[in-house]
Amino acid sequence: MSADRLSSVSREVKPESVSLCPLGTAAAPEQELLCIFGTGDLGRSLGQRLLQCGYRVVYGSRRPHSCGPLPQGAQALNHEAAAQSASLVFICIHREHYDFLETLAPQLRGKVLVDVSNNLKKNLYPEANAEYLQRLIPGAHVVKAFNTLSAWALQNGPSDASRQVYLCGNSAEAKQAVTEVATKLGFAVLDRGSLCAAKELEDFPLQLFPEWRLPLRVAIGLTAVFFVYVVLRDVVYAYVDQGKDISFRIMVSMANKVFPIVSLIMLSLCYVPGVIAAFLQLYRGTKYKRFPDWLDRWMLCRKQLGLVALGFAVLHVLYTLIIPIRYYVRFKIAASTVLQAKENQTAVMDNTIAWRTDSYYSMGILGFGLYLLLGITSLPSVSNALSWREFSFIQSKLGYLTVFFCTFHTYLYGWDKFLRPSYYKWHTPPAYLLGLVVPSVLLVLKLVLLLPCVDRILTRIRQGWERNDLEDGSEKALLT
Repeated sequence: MSADRLSSVSREVKPESVSLCPLGTAAAPEQELLCIFGTGDLGRSLGQRLLQCGYRVVYGSRRPHSCGPLPQGAQALNHEAAAQSASLVFICIHREHYDFLETLAPQLRGKVLVDVSNNLKKNLYPEANAEYLQRLIPGAHVVKAFNTLSAWALQNGPSDASRQVYLCGNSAEAKQAVTEVATKLGFAVLDRGSLCAAKELEDFPLQLFPEWRLPLRVAIGLTAVFFVYVVLRDVVYAYVDQGKDISFRIMVSMANKVFPIVSLIMLSLCYVPGVIAAFLQLYRGTKYKRFPDWLDRWMLCRKQLGLVALGFAVLHVLYTLIIPIRYYVRFKIAASTVLQAKENQTAVMDNTIAWRTDSYYSMGILGFGLYLLLGITSLPSVSNALSWREFSFIQSKLGYLTVFFCTFHTYLYGWDKFLRPSYYKWHTPPAYLLGLVVPSVLLVLKLVLLLPCVDRILTRIRQGWERNDLEDGSEKALLT
């Protein structure tokens, strides 16, 4: 009886026991097979990335045996065989070579075709490439995707500049399949709707720095205006009035006058829209009314304005550093030394000038240091590591402090020159005075907003309070 009982217990335990066979002997799930038409740079980079993420890849080529080096682990077949092997096909070829796909319509029926093509310029064709592909193969599900990524981005994985994959298509199931692939590759997917949006997606890569256009136009315009103004006042005036040719100063001296002026004005322009928005909210008594379009556009390009301004500030610093080694400066110093030696005289040390110049340089150094801090925290890798409070403190509080230091630096540079009639050549003010207009107005308006009575109302408005609420409440109180 005991033997029978043991055998029955062993039979009961056996189904619950764990097999100790090696893990390698278990059947691994089969990896999904994807197809790529095209063995160019983008096709090879995409295939390499897919292989790294666990997919199997087969290439469709017109010359499968001589299509060039492919990623290790990929297989090359003719177009027909490759199309039959996978349910999702990446079309990594140019639109002018799409005609052969029409002959593969039976093999591509019901499959997902991912169009990654771009054109050389806008409006090159009357319809989008993806729409043309859908018309060639009506039985397939065409999805426009991956066209905003470069071969470099695919090889190196997601980066700060290329995390997003835009897609559009008429089939929700097809878009979901492409979304799963893009997500597994490490990219964030943004669905732009139906295939009608393909034209818009194809225009994305053709845009050349769209967010930088307005700041660059402002910078170029300001530079041109002030450069012409400075040359007329200094070079042309000296030639006409005194018969002196100082045109050699255009290359360094004139440039070193224009760059800091443009830099200070553009730095101020980063904060002017915020001040305008604050006064609009005070005037309207609410934060729920939309700003004008021009103000919205201005506020969206503040980062680019600041970075361009930083570039001009760096140029100003570099031009200032080379002043002691200029031939003109060395000649003037040597001539002054020889003249003092001949006359047996020595210039007297002026403490006032020493204080002014040291203060002038000190304010410039402090302003430029804060300038660099603003630029560094604008980098995505740095700003992502900061909390919103930290980022706001640096970009707002320290930003206004940067404007103050740079403005004070310019005032110390001018000192009492604005009182001397000789500086108003042809009855025009010096260029640095014109450059002080925008930052001075900005600082005055900011001081007004910092007044306790004004700041209290603005804070309440930004917390959701509306002036109409108070008026409505008073009217109701009177009626009751």
